[in-house]
Amino acid sequence: MPVTAFYGSIWPMSISKEDVKYVAALARIDVPEDKLEGFTRTLAGIVQYVEQLQKLDVEHVKPTSHAVPVGNVFREDIIKPSLTNQEALAIAVEAKDGSFKVPLVIE
Repeated sequence: MPVTAFYGSIWPMSISKEDVKYVAALARIDVPEDKLEGFTRTLAGIVQYVEQLQKLDVEHVKPTSHAVPVGNVFREDIIKPSLTNQEALAIAVEAKDGSFKVPLVIE
């Protein structure tokens, strides 16, 4: 049963500048005062759209993770000739015990 059946609308009726400041603080986003009005209108529009979506009857819609069918797009593994260990190490600046030796990055 949807949340709205128990509590009415789960979204505030209107979005205030204080709401935008609060959400921005939670997201650690600095919203300049001159942009606050625009962000308030934008966020109010988003909330209004979500309220419309809440009214849709989706009881008989099965949950999906993708809107279209997804299949495996990997190719088959094909064994091809490759370099031997000695051929690969021939271009190494430094090798040790059959492996590439590289400078220490983390101390």
